[in-house]
Amino acid sequence: MRRLGIHSFVWTGGQTQDGLEMALEKSAEHGYRMIEFAYLRPERFDLDRLSLKARGLDIEIVVTMGLPAEADVSSEDAAAVAKGRALLSDAVKAVRDIGGIRLGGILYSMHGKYARQPTRRGWMNSAEAIAATAEVAKDCGVEIVLEVVNRFESNLLNTTAQGLKFLRDTGRDDVFLHLDSFHMNIEEADPAAAIRLAGDKITYYHIGENYRGYLGTGTVDFDAVFGALIDIGYDRDIVFESFSTAIVDEGLSLACGIWRDTWTDNDPLAAHAKTFIEMKWQEAQRRHATSAGA
Repeated sequence: MRRLGIHSFVWTGGQTQDGLEMALEKSAEHGYRMIEFAYLRPERFDLDRLSLKARGLDIEIVVTMGLPAEADVSSEDAAAVAKGRALLSDAVKAVRDIGGIRLGGILYSMHGKYARQPTRRGWMNSAEAIAATAEVAKDCGVEIVLEVVNRFESNLLNTTAQGLKFLRDTGRDDVFLHLDSFHMNIEEADPAAAIRLAGDKITYYHIGENYRGYLGTGTVDFDAVFGALIDIGYDRDIVFESFSTAIVDEGLSLACGIWRDTWTDNDPLAAHAKTFIEMKWQEAQRRHATSAGA
């Protein structure tokens, strides 16, 4: 594990500059070395100021987002695809301008529940759009990672196997997978096996409980998850993600179905998550070393 991070929505709904700066400060206070922001529109926020503050706190920035219906690059509508490609290009440049290292999330489709099956043409429209975005990202020094999510948040990439096929169809070797224990707990028959299948194509991993609350209090088998990450030699970033109506972005609440408080106090939640992830990582390392020495 390179850096342990936390999603900014643990601290703030993300609507104000002061809220984002507070999120940086709270993340650093709790010992996190990375923060994940939702897409920051340059016209609404002072990206230079956020970048300077993050550097001063020794915190790396990652940005994630999903596409709206009118900019769905997996659509068969040429205007929607063009709008989505422009939005993705602008997002990459915003990540660059804030000093971020990575753009992830649901970059390949609308973020939300579809009322139709995906089509081959839409799949290829999306793959071509991601390939074009990766070319922009290459020039900006930004990594592109695609989050594989559950069936209620996209109809395109719900499993790691689908994600790997999509990567091949982009025709690029610089687009990677962004996996998430919450989504994998819903969609994968065997999340640990899916992690091993992805191997070095995973460069970003979200840790979240099945109900978005305190880690270790739900149904996710974190021993299996961390064991698989150690087995593949994962040495990239891990970010804790948890949402509650106590602090939530309205758009995300609707897209992700955040209808209740999964927690009410973010400080103990963040402290617990850091301790839990570090503990499980160390336990998995010890199990791996013991197994290798047997």
